[in-house]
Amino acid sequence: MKERIGIVTGGGDCPGLNAVIYAVVKAADRRGWETLGIYGGFDGLLSPVQARPMNYQEMDGLLYLGGTVLGTSNKGRFVAKAGHGEKREIDPAVLAEAKRNFDALGLRALVVVGGDGSLSIGLQCMNAGIPIVGVPKTIDNDLEGTDVTFGFDSAVSFATDAIDRLRTHAQSHNRVIVVEMMGRYAGWIAAHSGIAGGASVVLIPEIEFTYESIVRKIVEREAEGKHFTMVVVAEGARIKGGDFVTHGGPEEKNREARLGGISAVVADEIARRTGKEVRNCVLGHLQRGGVPTTFDRLLCTRFGANAVRLIDEGCYGQMVASRPPDIISIPIAEAVGKLKTVPIDGDLVRTGRALGICWGD
Repeated sequence: MKERIGIVTGGGDCPGLNAVIYAVVKAADRRGWETLGIYGGFDGLLSPVQARPMNYQEMDGLLYLGGTVLGTSNKGRFVAKAGHGEKREIDPAVLAEAKRNFDALGLRALVVVGGDGSLSIGLQCMNAGIPIVGVPKTIDNDLEGTDVTFGFDSAVSFATDAIDRLRTHAQSHNRVIVVEMMGRYAGWIAAHSGIAGGASVVLIPEIEFTYESIVRKIVEREAEGKHFTMVVVAEGARIKGGDFVTHGGPEEKNREARLGGISAVVADEIARRTGKEVRNCVLGHLQRGGVPTTFDRLLCTRFGANAVRLIDEGCYGQMVASRPPDIISIPIAEAVGKLKTVPIDGDLVRTGRALGICWGD
């Protein structure tokens, strides 16, 4: 019987998940191993088990395909994060059932592809006796231990293109456009796309904003004869002393809070204070869809191949990580439970200030 490994994709979808599956299956086959795909996230390890062998001959089409053919989930019986990132312990009975089914499938190890929440689940599975290797995924780029996570470059590329398109509309109508980005509690997408897209105001979770600062920038532009303004806002941005803007009600208490809607709040207040025509645009899940960029395809392929290498070497409890020019490995425990946020005194923010970008402070 062939050596078997499993692979599961958890949390939110993002470009590149299928490219990781492609690389894992291909690299495993080169070693004479079989790869079983676990369907529907970690719940696929519970009875009735949702798993099937992945045919390496069918993998070539996955390299450029968005989403994940295995499906994914950020709710169910495997929830390691709730509210605003509060840690949750998974029911030991659930972990025990997953371990029994893992053993029944004859798996040597499980490749867990996900962000902080999914890798936290993976770590709890590891403690329950399931050998784990992690692959860092999140468009938010907020995971410690790796220079970049896959999905981030694709999200920034789309967001920058959206800013470019909205700029021509804003300029044509002399409007203020407020564009809302994903990113939860880290402003990497907003900061990168805002600077690359030439936005005049960029609001990120790391820097609380005031409307006085935003209005001052708009008035300054008006005085220069620039009667339009592009405002980029991360979904987790907050007014000074304020709280997050969220969706959902009590029924969502057992999952992470859904941020969103801050752009409408900011747009209304700018209109009230300036008398300008203001429109808001929420990019939302468009940032998660579509094909991965060249950078992400290559990164995913390198991550997947190195994840299989770690299994071959028996290096469990490790996560592959990008440390240019190499792919290294670090303990999963060193990557989860902490956010990698935009340094407010770092080069990214300093560059923005040098260009005259208002960060809201």
